[in-house]
Amino acid sequence: MDVGTILLAGVGMWLLAEGLLYAGAPDLLRRLGALLSRLTTEEVRSAGLWSAALGALILYIALRFT
Repeated sequence: MDVGTILLAGVGMWLLAEGLLYAGAPDLLRRLGALLSRLTTEEVRSAGLWSAALGALILYIALRFT
């Protein structure tokens, strides 16, 4: 599998998961949006960096050990 295929599959999975969340739990996502708007820029940035690091780790494990 080449990198382009992996990226395209990843974007597809992301959109699928996000769409299912919005369709299945719209009120929860509204509450999470309200919570996000109350966080400081540094808190949001930190959460984003941790999320990116976790995603990179999961991707590494998936590609390395499967």
